[in-house]
Amino acid sequence: MKLYGSPTSPYARKTRVLIKEKNLPVEFVVEDPWPDDSPIIDKNPLSKIPVLEVGPGNYLFESVFVAHYLDNIDGRPLQPKDAEGYWHSQWWQALGNGIIDSVIARILETRRPPEKQWPEKMAREERRVQRAIDLAEQVYRGNRFLVGYAFTMADLVMGVALQYVDFRYPHDWRTSHPKLARWHASITSRRSFEETLPPGFVKPD
Repeated sequence: MKLYGSPTSPYARKTRVLIKEKNLPVEFVVEDPWPDDSPIIDKNPLSKIPVLEVGPGNYLFESVFVAHYLDNIDGRPLQPKDAEGYWHSQWWQALGNGIIDSVIARILETRRPPEKQWPEKMAREERRVQRAIDLAEQVYRGNRFLVGYAFTMADLVMGVALQYVDFRYPHDWRTSHPKLARWHASITSRRSFEETLPPGFVKPD
């Protein structure tokens, strides 16, 4: 199998961390989805990454779907087995994916010509991120992992999401969210996170 994506994309990184965690035989191929003639278009008409090649001419796309496929391919998904834990994990994943979406929307706005930027849009996305982090601090129980007693997709998605905040919207969210900061420091010290860091990213002190 081959995974196509960008080393700076948080959507692709979720699947890359998962591949490392599960030690799956998947080759990472760097391709840019933005050019009009991007080779990604032939694999995904939506021209989004990541794209997973599962066979000749057979591609899966959309990060949640790709991650779900890879998580279940070996029969040992990184999901709680009990119903309550499963849906709790899904809740955390939804929150993390929402953070990523807001940071992406904000960074895209900053890349528009200054005269065309919409400050209200950037402020709106920043408030969304703030509210999500506030809620995470409130809900997190202070355990080693977000759900149960093992690393799950909840930890993976939230770990990537908050590290993407550090990468594309750096600000001191840790001081006012100490429980979440301690959890995040532990999760992102895992080899799967260390080996998939975006180029040029420097961890906050």
